[in-house]
Amino acid sequence: MENLSVPYVAFKQQVAAIKKELMNAVESVLESGQYVLSEKGKQFEKEFSEYCKTKFSTGVANGTCGLHLVLRCLDIGPGDEVITAPNSFIASAGSIGVLGAKPVFVDICQDLNIDPAQLEKAITPKTKAIMPVHLTGRPAKMTQILEIADKNKLLVVEDAAQAVGAKLDGKRVGGIGDVACFSLHPLKNFHAFGDGGMVTTNRQEIYEKIIVARNHGLKNREECDFWSYNCRLDEIQAAMLSVQLPLLDKWTEERRKIAFRYNELLRPYAEVPDEAEGEYCVFQTYVVKAPRRDELKAYLNEKGVEALVHYPLPLHLQPAAKNLGYQENDFPVTMAMSKKIISLPLYPELSKQQQEYVASLFKEFYK
Repeated sequence: MENLSVPYVAFKQQVAAIKKELMNAVESVLESGQYVLSEKGKQFEKEFSEYCKTKFSTGVANGTCGLHLVLRCLDIGPGDEVITAPNSFIASAGSIGVLGAKPVFVDICQDLNIDPAQLEKAITPKTKAIMPVHLTGRPAKMTQILEIADKNKLLVVEDAAQAVGAKLDGKRVGGIGDVACFSLHPLKNFHAFGDGGMVTTNRQEIYEKIIVARNHGLKNREECDFWSYNCRLDEIQAAMLSVQLPLLDKWTEERRKIAFRYNELLRPYAEVPDEAEGEYCVFQTYVVKAPRRDELKAYLNEKGVEALVHYPLPLHLQPAAKNLGYQENDFPVTMAMSKKIISLPLYPELSKQQQEYVASLFKEFYK
């Protein structure tokens, strides 16, 4: 088969279908003269709450700001510990570390999410919260996690950065734990045109703290309740997100169809991400576990397929985590997975021809 180009993202194709609506949304903000914390933002927050089935949602500058502000609003700081997974993006552990708190890592299951069976042995008197990461858009094992959290009187912060629309037993992520944070970065399955993020919760006291914390800690224009950051979602991004939100479920179903087709095409050559009972995965990244991963990636790249690895260096081995004292083999499943995982292009606009081309390269490589 002649070489095809299969880029990792297809932003231009997706935008083309809704460009007029997006530009109308931008113009409406420009004409209003209200660019920060105004009606478009409030409208999108209401829509996002309805989508996630939560009482409250708050727009923030990005997903990392969301995690950081949430932990601060939960009074987590120096001397405290937060348990999370070691195979996530930097922001998961970084949001803990910048507060002077300690990220405590727990190994993962084969589904790439934190292993509930190993949580309790990581809990100490300093533990304040558990931060499960719904990695790749696949919901973590929240039922078991919540049971452990309740037993030990711990908070549960969902890092739902990659999981807008994902569900567990019919319930959307974002409303399962005490509070959740979403990233709206362009690489996410639902995204802003730049940076953006959302915080969702059913707890009014958390919501009331977050809406102040994202805006310098200002009680009103003249009074500051506490020192904080400028982490607001701007009106133009909110307006464009409102255009896209009604399309999200349609896009998600397309992603799922493509993911399941990938599963059938690639199953002879790699371990594919089958859903477990009760899971509804949005496949923000489509990750398989493949032998000779680095050679395979180089081969795919050479043939025009932009395959990536999320993430080759686990968090416990990052230079920033050196002071935590972890050793390479402290988390054997994470380490094993880091050498096998490879992310393939997946988006609603991916054609069958492109998908079959990717599969043909797997077949050719492993023959």
